[in-house]
Amino acid sequence: MPASSLNYKHLYYFWVVAREGSIAKASQVLHLTPQTISGQLSQFEDTIKVRLLQKHGRGLALTESGQLVLRYATDIFYLGEELQEALKDTRTGRRQRLVIGILDSIPESIAYKILEPALKLGKDLTFNCIEGPLDKLVSQLAVNSLDVVIADAPISANYNIKTYSHLLGESSISFFASHYRAANYRKHFPQCLDGAPMLMPSDASSIGRAVKQWLRDNDLRPKIKGYFDDSALLKAFGKAGEGIFFMPSVIAKSVIQEYNVRAIGKVDELTERYYAITAHRRISHPAVAAIYETARESLFSAHD
Repeated sequence: MPASSLNYKHLYYFWVVAREGSIAKASQVLHLTPQTISGQLSQFEDTIKVRLLQKHGRGLALTESGQLVLRYATDIFYLGEELQEALKDTRTGRRQRLVIGILDSIPESIAYKILEPALKLGKDLTFNCIEGPLDKLVSQLAVNSLDVVIADAPISANYNIKTYSHLLGESSISFFASHYRAANYRKHFPQCLDGAPMLMPSDASSIGRAVKQWLRDNDLRPKIKGYFDDSALLKAFGKAGEGIFFMPSVIAKSVIQEYNVRAIGKVDELTERYYAITAHRRISHPAVAAIYETARESLFSAHD
């Protein structure tokens, strides 16, 4: 069916009916008679040649095709609302605002590198960065309190919330040690990890769980000296020589410079992925688009 044959007025009527739960309630929102809406929906179904609604008790229920059309309609009309807001900002000269949720297990250096392209847009943009656990961030995204969530894993179906996970890229994992211990460790990596003191992220970190499994698979048993929710605190302990730690290789240079540590080895089979989670399939916010495009084209594109 060509796009020109899709009647968006009929699609909008269907969307309101599905959202309100009945034709009677939709008629109050649309200021139309129930008979008019019912007739328009019948025409719409005839045009697209599928049934969207079926009787369920005294009310109506969406068919499987109706659920599909509803998902697309929601994206279409929410995007239209975003367009109106963006045009309003342009007309009034109002500063654009970007509200970002950042998973608390993501290192600050990675978060900054991911978000940096938005700072270079050359537009007035106000940032609001909110750090927290995934459950909290996803619930805020669901009610449009956040524009995007930066996470280290896609949203699973267990959340039962409509979101879209856009892969930004991935990085291998590098291991680091204090300056005065690195030379000895580097000679025998990764066997040097067996029995060595190690600092680990909390179990909430997906890469922490992956590293634990990799250690078991390679029969390596380091002495875990501590678990950390805060990656900056973990690196500070590593700088003080309290143990070996690991970070994404994409920030290896900044870790070495900032914490005066040395890389002792890299494991290409261990990778950490990063995602931009949005409530809509299409990325419409220009700052989020800049983040996504730069991450895909340059930040994670080169081999680390």
